[in-house]
Amino acid sequence: MENIFVVGLDDFHLAQLKTLPDAEQYAFHTLFSQQELKEQDRFPVARMLDEGPRRLRAFSEPVDAVVGYWDFPVSTTLPLLRRAVGLPGPSLEAALQCEHKYWSRVRQAEVVPEPVPAFCAVNPFAEDPLSQICLDFPFWLKPIKAVLSHLGFRIDDEGDFTHAIEEIRAHIARYAEPFNLILRRAELPPEIARVDGYHCIAEAIISEGVQCTQEGYAFGGEIRVYGTVDSLRGGPHQSSFNRYQYPSTLPGAVINRMTALSQQVIRHIGYETAPFNIEYFWDADADRLWLLEINARISKSHAPLFRLVDGHYHHQVMVELGLGRAPRFVNGQGAYPAAAKFMVRHYADAQVTHGPTANEIAAVEAAVPGTQIQVSVAEGMQLSELRDQDSYSFEVATVFVGGASQSDLEAKFDACMKLLPLRFARTSDRTH
Repeated sequence: MENIFVVGLDDFHLAQLKTLPDAEQYAFHTLFSQQELKEQDRFPVARMLDEGPRRLRAFSEPVDAVVGYWDFPVSTTLPLLRRAVGLPGPSLEAALQCEHKYWSRVRQAEVVPEPVPAFCAVNPFAEDPLSQICLDFPFWLKPIKAVLSHLGFRIDDEGDFTHAIEEIRAHIARYAEPFNLILRRAELPPEIARVDGYHCIAEAIISEGVQCTQEGYAFGGEIRVYGTVDSLRGGPHQSSFNRYQYPSTLPGAVINRMTALSQQVIRHIGYETAPFNIEYFWDADADRLWLLEINARISKSHAPLFRLVDGHYHHQVMVELGLGRAPRFVNGQGAYPAAAKFMVRHYADAQVTHGPTANEIAAVEAAVPGTQIQVSVAEGMQLSELRDQDSYSFEVATVFVGGASQSDLEAKFDACMKLLPLRFARTSDRTH
């Protein structure tokens, strides 16, 4: 039996892990629960870095792997937790070159400058932060560490910039303070050390075209991309994700070009023995690729899509790499030719007047085959109580769907939404 510690384990993903090939040979253990890490006022990074290694060393049997599928604070603490017990994986510096948005852009531009937009670092606490901007309006402004577009703003004019700076100054500490604890453990070039978690990055707008994400891994010098997932956006400024769809509908030649870029960047930063995903835009009119960002983890949002199309959750890739083995992930073994994750969103604050029960959700799933529904709100809840949302919407539910085609996926989602008893009362005209 191989002992696998999962940082941020929750019941939903434990059930997925238990379906993996060879799962009967794995014992999954919780190293901090999802609730401990993601549902608190403060991210407990100091506790993770102090207590985590002690718990691993105190375990009575061999620790064979330490893995995780969450973004911050998991993806950037995993290298330190593994290092404490001598397990393989990328260095902290390599992981940070994915996760630190400014450092990542610097490294990307060194090896593949063409798909990297113009960018610059911004100190939002400077006396005149706008004077630091070297870009023309419009541009994006976001912290160098956040998730789900948290505190990310499209800046069209000075008024937008002033509003964004006010919001960022008020709320950036939630990520900045714990991220700085991790940065202090890394060997940083002087020019990067100056851009800590309280800084932002401004980037030229690159929102024209089709967005997608490549899922891949690095092992033994090989860098493999095993799936490309389309990302469709909507809402104000087209900034909020509406659905992920797999496999990608992009031309094969475009996907091959993305794959070559992914391999160049991952090799350049020295990232090894771990999964990654890289987000891109393809501007079809100009036939130009843009690199958005790199994440040092699998996407948990994509995992059910791989199960529906390929037959297994891609947690398999994460686990086998954590054990120091080359992944054996095989494509095309699932029940459906296509799959999607639909994000159900509200674009203004509201109160939940009815949240579906577990039995009501199960009834909808039974009525629409190939679906799985997660609801993230409860009756009586105010949407503004949700944590870590993007700057323009509230994600209230997700619907995973397997189908024969894109039109079949959309029809099944529409059927779910007609049947799902999820209702709201608008309480304010204020948007998120």
